[in-house]
Amino acid sequence: MKTDIEIAQACKMQPIMEIAKKIGLDEDDLELYGKYKAKILLEVRDKFKDKPQGKYIDVTAITPTPLGEGKTTTTVGLGMALSKIGKNAIIAIRQPSLGPVFGIKGGAAGGGYSQVVPMEDFNLHLTGDIHAIGLAHNLLAAFIDNSLCKGNPLNIDPSTISWRRVVDVSDRALRNIVIGIGGKDNGIPRETGYDITVASEIMAIIALTTGLHDLRQRLGRIVIGQTVDGKPVTAENLKCAGAMCVLLRDAIKPTLMQTLEGTPAIVHAGPFANIAHGNSSIIADQIATKIADYTVTESGFGADLGAEKFMNIKCRYSGIKPDAVVIVATVRALKMHSGDFTVVAGKPLDPGLIKENLDALERGCVNLEKQIENMRLFGVPVVVAINRFTDDTDKEIELIRKKSLDAGAEDAVPTEHWARGGDGALDLAKAVVAATEKPNNFKFLYPLDISIKEKIERIACEIYGAANVTYTPMAEQKIKMFTEQGYDKLPICMAKTHLSLSHDPKLKGRPMGFTLPIVDIRPSIGAGFLYPLCGDMRTMPGLPSVPAGTKIDIDENGQVVGLF
Repeated sequence: MKTDIEIAQACKMQPIMEIAKKIGLDEDDLELYGKYKAKILLEVRDKFKDKPQGKYIDVTAITPTPLGEGKTTTTVGLGMALSKIGKNAIIAIRQPSLGPVFGIKGGAAGGGYSQVVPMEDFNLHLTGDIHAIGLAHNLLAAFIDNSLCKGNPLNIDPSTISWRRVVDVSDRALRNIVIGIGGKDNGIPRETGYDITVASEIMAIIALTTGLHDLRQRLGRIVIGQTVDGKPVTAENLKCAGAMCVLLRDAIKPTLMQTLEGTPAIVHAGPFANIAHGNSSIIADQIATKIADYTVTESGFGADLGAEKFMNIKCRYSGIKPDAVVIVATVRALKMHSGDFTVVAGKPLDPGLIKENLDALERGCVNLEKQIENMRLFGVPVVVAINRFTDDTDKEIELIRKKSLDAGAEDAVPTEHWARGGDGALDLAKAVVAATEKPNNFKFLYPLDISIKEKIERIACEIYGAANVTYTPMAEQKIKMFTEQGYDKLPICMAKTHLSLSHDPKLKGRPMGFTLPIVDIRPSIGAGFLYPLCGDMRTMPGLPSVPAGTKIDIDENGQVVGLF
């Protein structure tokens, strides 16, 4: 079997202008970045403003194993299959962080015969958006410390500064650092640290903004800390927002690429779903849903994380209503949710996960049932995509199908897009088209005018299945402060583990009766949400014992090798 990169490099790609012409774009609508990728100008939205909105489909998943369940691969395969059945389709997905690319999880271009290409470009820098975001973020960090060093004219309380620095590499040694040592010419000593760039609030802003002037306003609203008398200090106060916006004037434009089968793909933004909202950009979706009859996008991790935030945050700000949700499930992950098996990244699978075990599978299906229930809370039709592996049996597939239909899914379809490309997802495409024609009663889980605690508790109890919520004194103090500052009307972006419906990654299946702890609440005022922390959340990953980067190299012909 060929590796992902071998499959991708064997593909005969079409020039990006040919892909653009398929969807009604011409040279004046694009900024070319070589032969196979291009930035789309935001003015394209005006060109298609009178065209009816296309169907809008979000791909999410059950609570995944650490290996993932093939959500991006399904997104790509579904998009290609829709094209094969004669639909005008576009895929809209996130750009990957270089941390996982060189770490353990891998890239985000899909896999097998369902990939976005050029795969190397997709996973390595692309058009430089993440680096621009990192530079803008660190410019603000430099302005903060310069202000402290130059007499602290804004009267910032250093102990309240929440704006750390970022770098798009997994580097645990940078999680907690001391800066400003070496004398007064080197700044004011204080404790801080680094986050990975995709965890930056600026990444979330890029994903949620609707245009350049909106971006400028959002950057100005970023809160970096408090004054000694408890007032918020913003990037606007520091007179840094304008320069940050200038650095991001190209990063705000989405990138047009293609799949292995020539289906257009729009790639833009890459916020994590366990600490941010985990979706590609509103701008990309605004463009795609006007150009295409079917737009397939993807939300990070399980339906309790990225898809909940897709509904309550992204759709609230974009005004685009989803027409269907696809939940990706695998036999092996559902067996894991029985509690009988453990999956550890970097280690061989337990042999029991690849043997037929209907009892474990049935017990693990409670996780799938809950995620279907979660999506139906938003009034949107659900289709289950059973991402089939070679060891899965017909009896196992049929059991998942029955459980899905009993839980309220419109359909449950096995797919083989990883091995067969669009041909392996034709039944899924037909099921999704049918689902988008069903009655749609889309609604948000909560209104914005209820209290911070009421929003948190609605997500915790209705989506996660918690019995109650507790708050540390710090969280209580933050709730009081944010309410007094007028931030209590913002949506909530919960930061929790992606490995369980609960806050505890060890609790598999469908945990019930647990207490969800809120240890802190932090502001992302520029992005437009508050994010409560459910336990210890790391915003800077570490590398594994054998990083994926050890296998990546250049061959004698200058070609990238070892990239998945």
